[in-house]
Amino acid sequence: MIDLIVELKRVGTTELASRMGISLATIRRDLTVLEQAGLVSRTHGGVVARGVGESTTEPLFLEKLRLRQNLKQRIGAAAAETVENGKVVILDSGTTTLAIARALAGRSITVVTADLKVAEAAAAGSTEVHIVGGRVRNGFYSIVGAGAAEAMRGVRADLFFMAADAIDETGVTNSTLDEAEVKRVAIAQAERTMLVADHSKLNTRSFAPVCQLDAVSLFITDHGAEPLLAPYRGKFADIMMV
Repeated sequence: MIDLIVELKRVGTTELASRMGISLATIRRDLTVLEQAGLVSRTHGGVVARGVGESTTEPLFLEKLRLRQNLKQRIGAAAAETVENGKVVILDSGTTTLAIARALAGRSITVVTADLKVAEAAAAGSTEVHIVGGRVRNGFYSIVGAGAAEAMRGVRADLFFMAADAIDETGVTNSTLDEAEVKRVAIAQAERTMLVADHSKLNTRSFAPVCQLDAVSLFITDHGAEPLLAPYRGKFADIMMV
């Protein structure tokens, strides 16, 4: 349903029910769930996708959410398996780290994040969630700015799971200076930094430098990265493909 709403951007509930082959009552229940999750906005007789960008080079949250979902779920599950109970974990903003949050939710750990959606996903059961303050990037749900960076400096963590907009042999880069700053602080405050990204991020470069590859203790990616990894094997301390 999400894919169809994103594709159409705006659609009536009757048309959506017809395209999906389900009843209007079911459509309305599902749209209520999506609206509560902040993914769509209800209109009179229809629905509009939230966070769908028309003029930005960085895909907004809803667009990112629908890309390579299976890969992100596999990476998220593998990343969660590396976390022992009782640990303090910083989760970066992004849809790959959202998959980690979902896999960790309910476990006896502490999660610190600068992302509204990640915090919401992790906040279940025995999981203690802390969210740093700052400015919310509309359409992305990450929290940035001097306040976010300063709050992150007050944290000591065992692990930082870092997402990336782009990775090449020179290091990890991000689409915005604000997010890159928060990532750099999180790297400094964590004992180990784990980079989580699917193969599409390799051999690309974005605007704002984050770190060199030797700052990463473990790079978790998918098997699609295998033909691209030769130049990186001597630069990352360790690589896990899932």
